[in-house]
Amino acid sequence: MNAPRPLAVYVHIPFCVRVCGYCDFNTYAGMDAVKDAYTAAVVGEIEAWASHIPGREVTSIAFGGGTPGEMPPESLIAIIDAVRAAAPLAPDAEISLEANPGTTSAPALRDLAGAGVNRISFGAQSFHASELAFLDRVHTPEATAASLRLAREAGIPSINLDLMYGLPGQTPADWQATLRHALALVPDHLSLYALTVEPGTPLDGRVERGEVTPLDPDGVAAMYEVASEHLAAAGYRQYELSNWARPGHESRHNRVYWTWGDYLGIGAGAHGFLDGERFENVAHPRAYIDAVRRDGRAIAEAVRPAPATSMSDWLALRLRLAEGFDPAEFAATFGEPLESAAGPPLDACRAADLLDDSGGRLRLTPRGRLLHNEVAVRVMLHLQERAGQSPAPTRGAGPGVA
Repeated sequence: MNAPRPLAVYVHIPFCVRVCGYCDFNTYAGMDAVKDAYTAAVVGEIEAWASHIPGREVTSIAFGGGTPGEMPPESLIAIIDAVRAAAPLAPDAEISLEANPGTTSAPALRDLAGAGVNRISFGAQSFHASELAFLDRVHTPEATAASLRLAREAGIPSINLDLMYGLPGQTPADWQATLRHALALVPDHLSLYALTVEPGTPLDGRVERGEVTPLDPDGVAAMYEVASEHLAAAGYRQYELSNWARPGHESRHNRVYWTWGDYLGIGAGAHGFLDGERFENVAHPRAYIDAVRRDGRAIAEAVRPAPATSMSDWLALRLRLAEGFDPAEFAATFGEPLESAAGPPLDACRAADLLDDSGGRLRLTPRGRLLHNEVAVRVMLHLQERAGQSPAPTRGAGPGVA
């Protein structure tokens, strides 16, 4: 009998001081009054899950949002304690938190570190005041440096900075200056994301009205390549399309997503993946609170993906990792050789210098990292056609670095 698979836990905190114009996450501003009730609901949902995960060891807890750092530390600690009570927590479990620079105090950071938080991610985004204003960020460039120092002093051993590139009007010099400022702070990890204009966001409306002109894709790709060179020279290893780390500081929680591991999604709008089934919670915080009070859990939709969907999702995620994967892993997961399932699109991508097979592993080439979305869409369409499915809606296949 196989031992139960380890489990990651994602906790969604949907509250922000301000919702940024480019953001399409499940986030809300001006809802401080429901934070206590929300904490109680999250704890209740975790308790309700306890009987469904017997024998599962929790290897990571990740607070995302929204801005988890805006929650009172005692609320976050209560949630961590609820997870500990529901399932065994691995001795070396990663407990991570997203926060805005300048809004998390030294006492709060010390309390969180004492509760086991050992990784924090600050949404720095830029070190130019004008770019932060465009992004609707509430902090200053100086606040990032101060927050990183406070986190170090609190004893949090792994610190990440999020940065954004490809902003309208951003020049290569602007981007390189942001990289220099970030590297001067010596973070343990850097996550770099290209600005994406998401449908329905205020930024999308500004683009439609001609108020904002997005940077051209070639310029965005050039910034990605420049960042790769700068970070490699500074000793950061790229281990995933958007992530670079000093040795030993790679995100263990996110690796669960990329390697098809099991994770619970806790909180309003959270997504989970457990025993081959995907589920999504009720999105609005008040509706989520009501659902947990009524039913214990708050699942809005649960689905077991069709084999073609699972195969394409698996490949898209595994190809995000710089290490790629051994094709034997695909066969062991799906009971079919990789070339039998997806040979034609993979061959086309090899011919276009997007994929490399050296060393017995399939991985993206440097050019392929810029076009990950194109590789993923080609594979998905082939698998859907093979299964007789109607093509699913796809997003544009631009640089695969967002």
